[in-house]
Parts: sequence; C-alpha cells; structure tokens
Amino acid sequence: MSTFRKALLQLHVFVLLAGLTGPLGYLIQLNGLVLVFYRMLITTLVLWSLHFFRKNIPKYTTKTKTQLLGIGAIIALHWVCFYGSIKLANVSIALVCFSSTSLFSSILEPLSKKYKVQIKDILIGLLSLIGILLIFHFDSKFRLGIVVGLLSALFAAIFSILNKRITDQVDVHTIQTFEMTGGLLFLMPFVLLLSAVNHFNPILITPTAADWGWLFILAIGCTVLSNYLMLSALKQISAFTLNVSLNLEPVYGIILAFILFKEQKQLGTSFYIGFALIALSVLIQMIRIVKQHQHKSISEHLS
Repeated sequence: MSTFRKALLQLHVFVLLAGLTGPLGYLIQLNGLVLVFYRMLITTLVLWSLHFFRKNIPKYTTKTKTQLLGIGAIIALHWVCFYGSIKLANVSIALVCFSSTSLFSSILEPLSKKYKVQIKDILIGLLSLIGILLIFHFDSKFRLGIVVGLLSALFAAIFSILNKRITDQVDVHTIQTFEMTGGLLFLMPFVLLLSAVNHFNPILITPTAADWGWLFILAIGCTVLSNYLMLSALKQISAFTLNVSLNLEPVYGIILAFILFKEQKQLGTSFYIGFALIALSVLIQMIRIVKQHQHKSISEHLS
C-alpha cells in the first residue's frame, strides 16, 4: 500500500471514529465544559502512561512543547463548543455546523502560509455554508446551538492548520500527549471555578457510572486512537483535505442519532436541503482530490 493510500485509509477510520463523538456526547449527562475536562483527563493519563514505556524518546525544545500546549487549549475550546452545541440543539445540528470547518480552513490556511486563496476551495466551502444558513433561517429554535457549533468549526480549522505545520517536525505521540495536557491545564481553572460557584455540587462535576463508561470509550477510542490516525494522515495530506473529509462525520453521526435518538422527528425540510448541499460539497472536493493525485502521479511517472 502506498503512503498516500495509507494516509487516506487512516483518515477515513479517523472520520468513522469522529462520527461517534456526537452520539457519545449526547449520552453523557455532563455539560460540555465538564465533559471535555474528563475526556482530556482520561486521555492525558493514558498518553503519559504510554509515554513512560517508550524507548528512544525524541527531545524537543521548550518552545515546541509550549506551542503544543497552546494548540491543546484551542482543541479544548473546539470540543467545549461542539458539545455545547449538542446540548443547546442536538447531535445532528452540531455535526452539520462542524462541516463549515472546510470554509474556515479554505480562508485561514492560505493566509497562514501567505499564498493565494483558491477560489474553488472558497466556493466549495460556501456551498456548505449555504446549507447551514438554510437550517439556521428556518429552524429558529436551534440558532444558539448553531452559533456555538460554528465557533467549534472555527477552532477546529485553526488547530488543524497549526497541527499541519508541526507534524513534520514532531512525532505523533508527543503531539498528542502535550496537546491533551495543554487542553486539560487550560480547562482546569474553569472546572474548579464552576464547582466553587455551585458549592461543589457533585451532580454537576461528578460522572455517573454510565458516564464513566462512555467517557472511557470517548477518550481511548475516539481520542487517543483517532487523533493518532488523524495526525499520521496529516503528514501526507493538507489541512483543507482533512477538514473537507471530516464533512463525512455528520453522515455517520446523524445516521446514529436518527437510529438511537429519533432526531429526525425534530428536524424540518430545511435541514435535509441544507444537509444535501453539504454532502454535495464533500463529493465535489473528494473528486478534486482524486484527480489532483492522479495528475501528480502521472507527472512524476513521466519525469
């Protein structure tokens, strides 16, 4: 299997696991902030445990480690907004909003690398945005959830671009370990403040037995494993390709939400029209990716 095909396979498995995060977030009864705190706590403990068993651990500068901790804080903000959107609206709405990540990425990635914005990338991203606006306009009861979901997508685009810059310089395990640690440290003061304001009410900050089970699945399967696959894939693909491919996440998550939570009863025609436009943007971009890779392969063979 070629390196590029392996990266695409890793990307697709990552998207499948990412599709589970929405339904799991719905099943966990904690609010978005506390949910993400526990997710990062479990993940960080697992990663540091694995870290101590590693051999020939690469050494990195304090600056690099600090950058990773900072990216972790952005990931934490993304997750808090994502699960906040689920709590304010539902799984389907949060996942559809997340697909606007490709629009933010198509604007931010060229600016960060100081090259010309690709009009085709913008148009594909706008197609997703039109779909979201249709849902926003007609399903007014979900508007706050949509706004928070769009903030989640913005943070997702930012940390994907920052990760793309650093994946060529730092090994995947170190990236995961320090980013999850950074997110945990960033959230800790807010969770302590929440517990103090509510007089240490255990109902708000203590998971139930069922919550712990879902949290472990979320942390190990949908975080440790899936982030490893995502960061490995980023060594061969662009952040924009990653984010557009992630538009498939709503497909898996929404299907699960329909089956498990009967969310189709909450959604109107505008949702399905908007979702169709988002699906079309995914299809167009995936066709472009395949054609670009085929053209590159032919050029390399001729040279």
